[in-house]
Amino acid sequence: MPLPRRGTTALALAVAAALALTACGSDSATESGSGPAATDRKAGATPGPVEEDFAKVIEQTAALGTDAALGEFPRTVKHAMGTVEIPARPQRVVVLDVGELDNVVSLGVKPVGYAPTEGDARLPSYLREKAGAPKSVGTVNALNLEAIAALKPDLILGTQLRLASQYAQLKAIAPTVLSLRPGFPWKENYLLNAAALDRTAKARAGLAAYEKKAADLGRDLGGDKPTVTMLRYMPGEIRLYARASFIGTVLEDVGIPRPENQQADELSTNVSTERIDDADADWIFTGVYGDPAKTDRSEVEDSPLWEGLGAVEAGRAEDVSEETWYLGLGVTAAHEVLDDLRGHLLK
Repeated sequence: MPLPRRGTTALALAVAAALALTACGSDSATESGSGPAATDRKAGATPGPVEEDFAKVIEQTAALGTDAALGEFPRTVKHAMGTVEIPARPQRVVVLDVGELDNVVSLGVKPVGYAPTEGDARLPSYLREKAGAPKSVGTVNALNLEAIAALKPDLILGTQLRLASQYAQLKAIAPTVLSLRPGFPWKENYLLNAAALDRTAKARAGLAAYEKKAADLGRDLGGDKPTVTMLRYMPGEIRLYARASFIGTVLEDVGIPRPENQQADELSTNVSTERIDDADADWIFTGVYGDPAKTDRSEVEDSPLWEGLGAVEAGRAEDVSEETWYLGLGVTAAHEVLDDLRGHLLK
């Protein structure tokens, strides 16, 4: 049976929306928060917008997965680039996007290789204890195929958005399973990775625990919940994250409202330093991709406009972890975000 849709994806089914994507996870970065997608990159250039119909993304993602029984190998997995046969339970997994790293570690798998972001080449601190010691195989947008092959993987996980042009080379190395795109819909991406690893039951249990934790936080916040802005500084742009993003779905699951200008079914909207008042809310949570000196953060936060925002005046503008809030894109990062939200909003 194909993997079913999860509850929070309803927001993207409502409208076919456009995404201003600087293709990834986030680098200029896309939802994955990690850097321009290889398919939309020019040397030294900021990636241009890529239109995405999120209703179609959800529909396509819902059809991915496997009908193999528990423990059954070989198994055929349907993924973003077609189908692939996985002959035996994977033991040597290489992950080529940040969400996939969170996913496999959350499932109890220590990958043998991973591709970090350009923003930070280190293994994310929140995964370090359980991730083992995977070898770097380049970055998410500049892979070292020889390094991948040298690890002798029996499964490669990544995203079509970044890897479509290299898929033939990757599948020649090992069975390769690609989700459509990083970060959204992150729950379905988690289930797809679990299907390839024969760990679907564990993934469903992890999502159920997350959803209960989100519901508990929503209950504890009560009926009059504060509005929240997710503000992210990146080289060449300032983003306000909207509903069709990893952090957007977490806020949606808790029932935390967003300012009206951040309620669209899209990843994010850009705001200028002169329009930073568009970011105002009861709370502003700020992330920075890469080196803050390469962004407009200082210019924004030294300005009278910033100082005049209601959240700033009330002492409710807080920095948050880039690696979990914007780059994590998996269930373990989502748990960390919920903990942070509880600590800030209920203090």
